[in-house]
Amino acid sequence: MSVLVITGTGTEVGKTVTVAALAALAVADGRRVAVLKPAQTGVADGEPGDLADVVRLAGPVTTRELRRYPEPLAPATAARRSGLPRVHPSEVAAAAVELDETHDLVLVEGAGGLLVRFDDEGTTIADAAWALNAPVLVVAHAALGTLNTTALTAEALLRRGLESVGVVIGRWPAEPDLASRCNLLDLPEAAGAPLLGVLPDGVGGLGRDEFLAVARDGLSPWFGGTFDPEKFAAPHVC
Repeated sequence: MSVLVITGTGTEVGKTVTVAALAALAVADGRRVAVLKPAQTGVADGEPGDLADVVRLAGPVTTRELRRYPEPLAPATAARRSGLPRVHPSEVAAAAVELDETHDLVLVEGAGGLLVRFDDEGTTIADAAWALNAPVLVVAHAALGTLNTTALTAEALLRRGLESVGVVIGRWPAEPDLASRCNLLDLPEAAGAPLLGVLPDGVGGLGRDEFLAVARDGLSPWFGGTFDPEKFAAPHVC
């Protein structure tokens, strides 16, 4: 695997922190990493966006942002309101392929959920993943309601013939409630794929070395970490 698409089940689920954690582990392993953000919304020109956070947390990675829209809306809506060009999946795929030629790992971060529209034709990050024939990692939240949004995302991936490698909880609460604890066991079934990591809420504020340690503890050996879902779930009896 050299290209991985990362999508969320919605907004504010910890997608960018998960991308940074994946990048941090790969960089620590000596791999050349690129992070592609097809559409950044809610950030004005000159302001730091998600890619700045990735670099701050992960270290020396190549970053590329294709479009930036000032209003915090779906990319298609933000493009229409701003009068700026839309981004198309073919452009995303071309950028990822170009980055793949000079990097060992290319991480493509979607905007919001899997089916958030890029343009008025209804194309999405799922179309970009299909064009790339790339696997998809789903980032979900831990609390009540996550099973439904995760299952819907998994079903959409399946219907489009896309491979889901697993699910990561991107913002694990310091004091998990009953639903969050039970979801540790139920999320893999909803996702139709394994639980590949749990990252604590608030880790985006850590320094680089501390963040790397958390990333290693919080992500699966598949990504270079040490996360064991059964061991993590054991203290959180549902």
